Amino acid sequence: MKRICVFAGSNAGSAPEYAQAAQKLGQELAARNIELVYGGSKMGLMGIVANTVMESGGKAIGVMPKGLFAGEMVHGGLTELHEVDDMHQRKALMTELSDAFISLPGGLGTFEELFEALSWSQLGIHQKPVGLLNVNQFYTPLSALISHAIQAGFARQSNMDLFVMEERPAELVESLLHFKRPQQENKWGK
Repeated sequence: MKRICVFAGSNAGSAPEYAQAAQKLGQELAARNIELVYGGSKMGLMGIVANTVMESGGKAIGVMPKGLFAGEMVHGGLTELHEVDDMHQRKALMTELSDAFISLPGGLGTFEELFEALSWSQLGIHQKPVGLLNVNQFYTPLSALISHAIQAGFARQSNMDLFVMEERPAELVESLLHFKRPQQENKWGK
């Protein structure tokens, strides 16, 4: 695995454990010589993971739409920065550049990126592993929501196997390296 795309909040969150997890993930990626692909911001968890990767001797590749440069405060010290026109191009390029995805805690933008990666996996658009870093049980309610959708008949049980969820960065990266994607099912019929 050469590169992992990390979705993360452009804020640091209210608990110090979020920033600590972003730092540990950055150290883990650099130690394994796995390059970071992410949204290109110097702010919040995004900036923390990128800075830590580079401080630990790794490479950080940012992808940012030109219109967000001021608001998200583009990181000026990255190994590579790709400028794109819009959010659709951002996500497409991040997916193209990456071998797997990790979602750190974040807000609506992080959720949107994560759900696109999961949806595309479900549809067979990509076969890449998706991991959730469950810091302070952040993603436990999301896992429960997906289980609820399965129980309500809107998703297949195999959707729970499209991602791995761990509380520690080292364990999550290891799980992604050994990920076995479930067999694709017809999502529309029984």
